Amino acid sequence: MSVWNRRDVLRMGAVGLAGVERALSAPPALSIAHYRTSPTAKEAIAEEAKMLTRKAIEALGGMQRFVSKGNSVWVKPNIGWDRSPELAATTNPDVVAALVEMCFQAGAGKVIVSDNACNPAQRTFPRSGIQPAAEKSGARVFFMDERKFRKMAIKGHVLKEWEIYTDIVESDRVINVAIVKHHGLCKATLGMKNLMGATGGARNRFHQNLDQTVVDLAAFLKPQLVVLDAIRILAANGPTGGNLADVRRKDTIVAGVDQVAVDALGATLLGLRPEELAHIIEANSRGLGTMNYRSLSPVQVEV
Repeated sequence: MSVWNRRDVLRMGAVGLAGVERALSAPPALSIAHYRTSPTAKEAIAEEAKMLTRKAIEALGGMQRFVSKGNSVWVKPNIGWDRSPELAATTNPDVVAALVEMCFQAGAGKVIVSDNACNPAQRTFPRSGIQPAAEKSGARVFFMDERKFRKMAIKGHVLKEWEIYTDIVESDRVINVAIVKHHGLCKATLGMKNLMGATGGARNRFHQNLDQTVVDLAAFLKPQLVVLDAIRILAANGPTGGNLADVRRKDTIVAGVDQVAVDALGATLLGLRPEELAHIIEANSRGLGTMNYRSLSPVQVEV
């Protein structure tokens, strides 16, 4: 039997305390910011969206955790559909603008905002409100150039290789900012599915095995920060929407570094359990993150 003296006990206690201190000092992996009321005036909703975005990022340690001086940052919203912001088919423009502003405040040298739209980009970019809002905040906004898609080795379970936009891969940082929406085929479109907008080619083929291809893309692109816009959500008839009756106010922003946990928490905003979404189960099983978002002790901010 080993004999422990007082010095041994004190030494082990010190090691244990150091471990606890490291755990306590580790930056949060997940945050959720919620507004107590639902403002109705357009200006008030815009201010709410910006405030909640800032609060959610600050709760993770601030944008300086993700962006360093001189970095090239690609902010990837959903600008896929020819819809106005009120219809909740595209990311809230004020959420995007707030992220762009925070990137520059953290020292970014360049911030790009773009997406490979499903509807013609010449209509979707301005109508979504994202183009003018992002440009006003200092971002470069442009339509994706077909010549810049390159076939890359995805090495996924289904996608072995695919056309990816080169500028996204070459950026120092990628911030994925998706809107929370219902999806008629896969129940929900959240953060990971939003990455389809970084791809070219015959994207309709993704839907033959969507739960696998979405995770293949998420594993390949690995955004450093994921933000879910739930100021307004599209609760039915997604992903395109078009009817205000399908829109719900949640007045919420989710942010995190774990793609799986972010999507798992986002699912609950649509009234779904994470285990109801096959892509979340798949991503969890591959070790891309955890679907048990509660285990990350998300920081909750109420404004």
